[in-house]
Amino acid sequence: MNRSPDPAQSLSVLDRALYALFSRHADSDRHDADRKRYRATNVATSFDVYLSRTYGLSWLAFGLVAGWTFAVAVALPDATLAAVVGFVRRGVPGLGALALPNVSRTALAVGAGLAVGVVAKRATVALGGRYLQWAASARRSNIEATLPGAVRYLHALSSGSDDGGAMLRKVSDRPQAYGETAVAFRTALNKATLTGSLAEGLRIVARDTPSRDVLAPFLVKFREHAEQGPDALAQYLRMESRMLSNRQSRSREQASDFLELLAEMFVVLLVLPALLVIIVTVMSVLAPGLGATTDTPFGPTTVRELLVYGSAAFILVVGAGAAAVVETLRPPDQSGRHHRRPDGALAVLATALRNPASAVVVFAPLGALLGLGLYTSGHRPVSALLLAYVAAAVPTGAVALRRATLDDAKDREITDFVHAVSGHVSLGRPFPAAVERVARDVDLGALNDDVADLAFNANLTTRDGDRQTAALSRFVDRVGTPLADQTIGLVTGALDAGGDAEAVFETLQAEIGRLYHEKKALRSNMLVYVAVGWTTALLVVGIMVAVEGYVLDSFVQLSAVSTADAGVALDPNAVQPARDRWRFYVVTQATMLACGWFAGYASRGRYEALLHSGALVGIAHFVFAGAGIV
Repeated sequence: MNRSPDPAQSLSVLDRALYALFSRHADSDRHDADRKRYRATNVATSFDVYLSRTYGLSWLAFGLVAGWTFAVAVALPDATLAAVVGFVRRGVPGLGALALPNVSRTALAVGAGLAVGVVAKRATVALGGRYLQWAASARRSNIEATLPGAVRYLHALSSGSDDGGAMLRKVSDRPQAYGETAVAFRTALNKATLTGSLAEGLRIVARDTPSRDVLAPFLVKFREHAEQGPDALAQYLRMESRMLSNRQSRSREQASDFLELLAEMFVVLLVLPALLVIIVTVMSVLAPGLGATTDTPFGPTTVRELLVYGSAAFILVVGAGAAAVVETLRPPDQSGRHHRRPDGALAVLATALRNPASAVVVFAPLGALLGLGLYTSGHRPVSALLLAYVAAAVPTGAVALRRATLDDAKDREITDFVHAVSGHVSLGRPFPAAVERVARDVDLGALNDDVADLAFNANLTTRDGDRQTAALSRFVDRVGTPLADQTIGLVTGALDAGGDAEAVFETLQAEIGRLYHEKKALRSNMLVYVAVGWTTALLVVGIMVAVEGYVLDSFVQLSAVSTADAGVALDPNAVQPARDRWRFYVVTQATMLACGWFAGYASRGRYEALLHSGALVGIAHFVFAGAGIV
């Protein structure tokens, strides 16, 4: 079903104009597949507005690409244009045999511009549909990764007095822990409010969800068992949580296998460009054509220079792509803490040594000032930029590493805390008394202050029972780790729903043990890929330095051999040590960035990617500068 734009929704003047021009396309049969994909996504705008924007962007792409192609065709030299036309005629079967009339340069440029512009326009529209497919696929992956944890939470809630709708609402209120599953539950509740029936809301979401094999059947069965009564629902949730956990384990094994393949490809794709640069440099003595000058949009350059700097750009793209894939493969419930920058300049400064988000804001300007100072003192722009990156990235990553170490210590202690509290609750003690006893008798290391705060606030709840949930929520906020949110948050919701404390903590012990074991196993597996990134980087540094020290000078002497003595024509300027050393340095530093990004994302995420890449760039600069290469 096509969605019309909400009349209450405020559209900009540009959106209104695009809607008036292109909204008719939304009813076209060619966009039926896009309409289905749209319903599976979480795009905020209506389908009509989204498609209108896509068509507007396609016409903009048509104008820009057609105009650029026309300008290039007009500006090309006659010889180059003739070579392009000849290449096309020879490449298209049968075209070379036809006697084509003479066409003026302007007409040819107009035709080429229109042809390329039409291709760009159609490609933009197709890309708009492909984006919906990508968004639906990403949402499906997130749902299938977070649904098992949400179902276990629902099972814990089922021991209380809440009905199915209230249970779903508690999950939907925790999007940080349950991601797109929480969003899907919230959508079902909103649909239920509009239709007056929870069953109808679940049916609509089951119809539109991209997770056709996992979430859709779960919602249908949840609706059926909820109608049969709380006992049937609790039994179903217990069985479904086990099935989904097994399915999640298999998915993680498949992701681990894919990550091994990715690591192997990563090593090959980063080492090969470095070897290509070495081969191109030394072979330029015997292949003078590599030094031939060619025209580019950025000015005249040589083929060798294009290969070298093209290799550096390729390495950066491979590194960024590999880092993005590693981040995608990491399970959402095993991701690191999402740091938020506090409001206000003074708060940012005060938390710069504890919060990586604040550290970025503080150290980035300092790094930029250092880079500017190095540039004005005579350093090359690339070298100054790299050292500025090191100055900003390493302190920020160090702050993130220090914070992550503290979080790991808290996660390690929180398992002991849960087991200790569960033991006291199983003996019949109330939850506040159990927390107070644990805070007094058990040494929990990094968690001592947080548990003491919880004990104080939990005992206040004996006089004001409504504050028990607030005390647990405050404890989760103070600890701040995803593990605390997933586990202690389970207690908060279950006790608030009226669940039996002993049953809740029994479930919690199993849940926190499973999550902590998965976290440690994932950490151990990911350290292998951290080692892969560093080994690849140091290998490239060693290769480049060895070639520069032992091979480059030999080829300088070879290129200086006279043609009479050698009997072969050699270019005496084919190898220039200063120029080629600098190119080696640039390619090596591109490899350091790529390897650091890969290793950092494999370890804990974006902030450690800054630490690893900054450290590797600094090491490479130290080695190259110490060896006198730069």
